[in-house]
Amino acid sequence: MTVTLTEEQIDELGRELDAIRQRVVEDLGEDDRRYIYNVIKAQRAFEAGGRASLMLSALPPFWLLGTAALSLSKILDNMEIGHNVMHGQYDWMRDPALASKKFEWDTACPADQWRHSHNYMHHTYTNIVDKDRDIGYGILRMDPSQKWNPYYLGNPVWAFLLMTLFEYGVALHDLETENIISGKRKMSENRDLLRGIRRKVGRQVLKDYVLFPLLTGPQFVSTLTANATANLVRNLWAYSIIFCGHFPTGVATFTEEETENESRGQWYIRQMMGSANITGGNLFHIMSGNLSHQIEHHLFPDLPARRYREIAPDVRALCEKYGLPYNTGRFSKQIGSTWAKIFKLALPNRGGDTAPTPAVTVVPGLRDAA
Repeated sequence: MTVTLTEEQIDELGRELDAIRQRVVEDLGEDDRRYIYNVIKAQRAFEAGGRASLMLSALPPFWLLGTAALSLSKILDNMEIGHNVMHGQYDWMRDPALASKKFEWDTACPADQWRHSHNYMHHTYTNIVDKDRDIGYGILRMDPSQKWNPYYLGNPVWAFLLMTLFEYGVALHDLETENIISGKRKMSENRDLLRGIRRKVGRQVLKDYVLFPLLTGPQFVSTLTANATANLVRNLWAYSIIFCGHFPTGVATFTEEETENESRGQWYIRQMMGSANITGGNLFHIMSGNLSHQIEHHLFPDLPARRYREIAPDVRALCEKYGLPYNTGRFSKQIGSTWAKIFKLALPNRGGDTAPTPAVTVVPGLRDAA
């Protein structure tokens, strides 16, 4: 879908979105503070309850209960706490425990590396082909403009492996292994990154697969399998939510040329057209870290994510006003179209590789008749 807008319309859209952001910033306060503290309390309660249940994990009901509680704990830590805190969404509280630049999360990827690959690279170059490495994570073909080669016949297999091992895929993301293979990057450039990854992965493995299982004594093996299952559940869920927000049918990609010297309004448009939402209830939104509102998150990554549902109607109204798509749908619809794309792009394009179709046509100097 190509949208035609005047320069004036784009600038006005930018001002209207800035106004939405400012309204939320001025309203931040006790409710937001109470919310994040309650989520943290819930996450810790699930972890403590899960660990306690696993002391009796030789009994199937306690294994299931402990595994479920740990899974919920890890999902909350990853999605609604870690991801959002490290975006700076709660820096305004001046709580050292919630400081974005110092926070560390319960997953394999070192937080400092994630802040670079995600906060900077992805949110700056959202859906710009050959700039945003989240397009395929360096191992998948997720856009028709990516040059096809026989390796991509394994697209569904690589996607399945990334899904099951997602925390490690994210951890290795900054290494740019595809650029090392192509000769664009030297392995020696990754020494510091690899040192950080080894240190973080080592701590995670020691915690989940040695220390906590040892604490349960004779339940060592059942506790180890429970921890592994909880990590797997978190990986499957995080992958699915993130891919639903970035790759369903209708999400636009962009070239470096068309995004060069873009204005604030053009940047906003790229975020809206390069994202997709998932419909659901309160619990679904919390467990997704409110990334079910990926459009709003890409527009305002440093606003507390709990506010995205509140401003979503205003963002959607602006999309309708300016003729922009607002990509949203049920989880089954978004994940289905994402996997369909993964299978489709395993094969060469009919007619050869193509550049992304321009998502926005700007009419310079033309004033809106309204």
